[in-house]
Amino acid sequence: MQISIGIAAYNEEKHLPRLFKDLCAQDYPKNEIELIFADGCSSDATRSMLESFAQEENGFRRILILENKKVWQASAHNLIIENFTGDALIKVDAHASLPADFISACARRLEQEAVCGGPRPCITDSDSPARRLLLTAETSMFGSGFAIYRRADKPGYVSSIFHIACRREVFLKTGGYNEALRRTEDNEFSFRLRQNGYKICCDPQIRSYQLIRPTLKGMLKQKAGNGYWIGLTLGVCPGCVSLFHLVPAAFVLGIILTAVLAALGVIWPVLAMWGAYLAVDILMSVTAVKGKPFYMLELCLPVLFLMLHVAYGLGTLWGMLSVPFKAGKCRRCDSAQRVKNALNSKKQF
Repeated sequence: MQISIGIAAYNEEKHLPRLFKDLCAQDYPKNEIELIFADGCSSDATRSMLESFAQEENGFRRILILENKKVWQASAHNLIIENFTGDALIKVDAHASLPADFISACARRLEQEAVCGGPRPCITDSDSPARRLLLTAETSMFGSGFAIYRRADKPGYVSSIFHIACRREVFLKTGGYNEALRRTEDNEFSFRLRQNGYKICCDPQIRSYQLIRPTLKGMLKQKAGNGYWIGLTLGVCPGCVSLFHLVPAAFVLGIILTAVLAALGVIWPVLAMWGAYLAVDILMSVTAVKGKPFYMLELCLPVLFLMLHVAYGLGTLWGMLSVPFKAGKCRRCDSAQRVKNALNSKKQF
């Protein structure tokens, strides 16, 4: 089976050396691997690094570099889908770390399934106490959510997957990504996959790793942005948003409502809500650090969880408020159908 790897890149000069090393270390036959990079008009050395890598004698079947003038990842992956020549395409993040058997594990599962992927544990490139604290929060269910694919230990079917791998037929039937969505294009694409009758197989043998945001500011910005697009996507494709996505928004609304009631002299709701939250917060913090070496900064974990929840919740509420103004444009975006038409047009020839 010929495998294509699609990678969207924008100002990734820091991460590309590790990614190149991981790709070259794959145990799958290099002459069966096609690498496609979509560069979002990077302002650093990303483009020159990609070109240098493509010129090396590395044994890959083909290395293609595309220019993604629209910058965003959804448009990058649509370009990749329109240009890949393999039997299957694996979407890989430029911040990822790939074990040597990543591609071969995907290929084995793709012999049986049309769509697959695997767990994606988070890692950090620094062992500083601050970075370890952020990693602890991101690897906890209380900090990152309940998605099965994050912690799967046996094969099963899921609603979405990281580093999704699809056989060519999937794109011919489903099309590409909605380019009007910035953070939830994967959710919407996975929803359409399921609507078209495909199942997304999560195989624990397919494992990759993802670097977390290196700073608290960066992580809070990420959570707020993710929340915003979840809120907005409710007005675009509500079927791809789960109730779990909306819990932080409900929590923020609870904070506002109980604060108003407290100002009016009704104290018990605010005491009940914060009492319950703090109990769960502390319990989940203890669970997250149990069995690990203790360091003082871990005492800040309950506060960090609170900050992440509020950031995500506020983002979601802002996204919901934006639905009347922006959801229509997202619904009218025809990029997914355009990709489908382009692929089927090529198939005829």
